[in-house]
Amino acid sequence: MLSLPVVWHQACLDHAPGAEIWLGVRMPDDEVPKRAEIIRAALVEQGATVVPATEHADDILLDVHAPALVEFLQTAWDAWVAAGLPADPGQDLVVPYLFPTRAMLGAVVPHRPEAVWARTGFYCFDTMTPIAEGTWRAARGAVDATLTAVNLVGGGAPLAYAITRPPGHHVSRGAYGGSCYLNNAAIAAAALRAQGADRVAIVDIDAHHGNGAQEIFWTRADVLTTSLHVDPAAGWFPHVMGWPDEVGEGNGKGSNRNVVLAPGAGDDPWLAALDRCLDAVRGHGADALVLALGVDAAAGDPNSPLAVTAAGLREAGRRIGACGVPIVAVQEGGYNLATLGGLVQAVVGGLEEGIHANRGATRVERDR
Repeated sequence: MLSLPVVWHQACLDHAPGAEIWLGVRMPDDEVPKRAEIIRAALVEQGATVVPATEHADDILLDVHAPALVEFLQTAWDAWVAAGLPADPGQDLVVPYLFPTRAMLGAVVPHRPEAVWARTGFYCFDTMTPIAEGTWRAARGAVDATLTAVNLVGGGAPLAYAITRPPGHHVSRGAYGGSCYLNNAAIAAAALRAQGADRVAIVDIDAHHGNGAQEIFWTRADVLTTSLHVDPAAGWFPHVMGWPDEVGEGNGKGSNRNVVLAPGAGDDPWLAALDRCLDAVRGHGADALVLALGVDAAAGDPNSPLAVTAAGLREAGRRIGACGVPIVAVQEGGYNLATLGGLVQAVVGGLEEGIHANRGATRVERDR
């Protein structure tokens, strides 16, 4: 049975675009509201306590993300409707059509477009992350859930888990994409720092590279970002980032670790990759840990070629929980609705087992 607090915000169900544009084709999306409902039911079934999210100011959000991005996400749907676009077939979602890339711009600093259909590609880096009527409410609700979980940990809980939907780990400081709108893991890390943690580590176990946190903390030494994920060179999102030689710059050099996995990798190589990330966490001397809890590395997920079992995910939870520091977990991927609840149960159950095995530990021992 589980004993952790699970933070829930009802608005997480409001993001329901119903479709995405994938390789130029409109098709049903698989990042659906039912994911959050399945996860909540599975954890309640195991005894977890549901804690309603509380409202929080924008200060941490605006510390992590560019104000212009936040303003766009908050107003894009209304601007799209005001432009009359939803009246036309195929234009019922906010989707970019123009991407001002480096190759296009050269040395020119781009002007911010005024038309919402042009402005969308200024902030969004793909076509599979549409904005619908309830997207902002859901994304902002996920931030409140995240910050509520941080407050629970700050109040003494060894572990708090926020059901964050939509997910967030692909969002950089100034751009969104990858079915993500605001970076909950990065926001949790920034909030933990603001509450007094000297050093924070992010461990991202989603099947895809956590490019957003990498970019946000690229030049910072106080937040370690680690990610184990399918090799982007094998054709997997985000394609252009996630290589092992991406280690940070300036003060942040050495504070980013990427461990890549071949398609088809199962428990043994995946857990070995996790151990490399946890070695970095120990070397960082973290006071607190943020877990970007994606379960799409599991066998049978429609969006991943990895083959991790539920037992492997549970063991990952144990190893992470055994780090001996407070943990804030936020939900990322996991799209097989038939197995989603059990997979999240496995990770969270493992986290509690690892924490109980290290009861009384308060800090990862620094490398000597």
